[in-house]
Amino acid sequence: MKVLHVITGLGVGGAELQLRAILQQTRHDADVVTLYNPGPVADMIRADGTGVRSLEMQRNTELPALMRLRRIIRAGRYDVVHTHLYRSQIYGRPAAWLAGTPVVLSTEHSIGETHLERRKMTSGVQALYLATELFSDVTIAVSAAVRDRMLKWGIRARKLALIPNGVDLDRVAFDAASRDKVRAELGLSASDHVVLLLGRLDQNKRFDKAIEAAAPSLGRGAKVLVVGGGAERDHLEETARRHGVAESVVFAGERHDIAGVLSAADLLVASSRQETFGLCVLEALANGLRVLYTTCPALDGIETRLARHVSIEALDEAIAEVIDEGHVDRKPEQAVADEFGIATVTARIDDLYERLAGRRSWRTLTGRRGRRARERARFGSWIVPEATAAPTGGDQR
Repeated sequence: MKVLHVITGLGVGGAELQLRAILQQTRHDADVVTLYNPGPVADMIRADGTGVRSLEMQRNTELPALMRLRRIIRAGRYDVVHTHLYRSQIYGRPAAWLAGTPVVLSTEHSIGETHLERRKMTSGVQALYLATELFSDVTIAVSAAVRDRMLKWGIRARKLALIPNGVDLDRVAFDAASRDKVRAELGLSASDHVVLLLGRLDQNKRFDKAIEAAAPSLGRGAKVLVVGGGAERDHLEETARRHGVAESVVFAGERHDIAGVLSAADLLVASSRQETFGLCVLEALANGLRVLYTTCPALDGIETRLARHVSIEALDEAIAEVIDEGHVDRKPEQAVADEFGIATVTARIDDLYERLAGRRSWRTLTGRRGRRARERARFGSWIVPEATAAPTGGDQR
């Protein structure tokens, strides 16, 4: 099958890196279209051998982009269009439906309680989302929390599939050599107890509260390492100065060596106000790193030995306790591998594509005829026509 993934941008972020991981594992042929900002992740995906093109949108409200995207989809004769993130859903779902794509679905990564991808949840934002959802067959919710929020919005349960984000276990595995290398680059000694704050620097992450909580412990051989970029950096630097710990807080900016960064740390603090999944927590656990988190829907109902849920008010005491325990041997959390391995998660997504393509609807029947024509053109007339699929339920719109 031919699959087109449509995403808002390809700067470094959780959804963007998740897409790259899926592309590395999928059993289907895939291409990617980004609405704008074909950033570092676009380069990574191209280096992996997958095509990426940009619509080069200049603003969020650009209706001609919808028709440009429709032309790309029709020309590519895709069997599946899979959209990721709010803006791409608004453009990609109707464009795919207008192009007659047999299967249209999206993954919802970022519906919070009050915000959608750092965008305040207004009635207009919600109405536009729900209107374009009508053009989609299924939406994948990455956690039960996301699924429940979408049900409250009024999206029907039969149009929701719960498939978590996946963790590329090899990409985040602990590496002692990388630990030493990253620490040397950042001026951290082998004896430092490193508290890691990892992610986009925005208000939702509450990294200022984490720095405040860690401050009393930083005079005892502990350092805070902040990895990520964003608008909050100046505020976070001021927070460290105000608490007299500026020399003990290292700002590393954006980095792509995630295994090295995780390996260099001794504790991850995830202090977000709200999350829809909590991928960085899972990646840290797969690296064998201890974690303190304020919210992580992915861990709901899962027992772990390395992760501890704490309130933001109790974060200072929890950080001090972990630092006092000292360094421990690094062993990956087996529950993460069992529940969230990227190969298993991608197989579930591929299975969903095939299950949706096997239904009886005017779009899927047209799509099957198109696939047979492409196979004959590619392999010759000896291809045996596929049998008509047995009905598995009506079109889910």
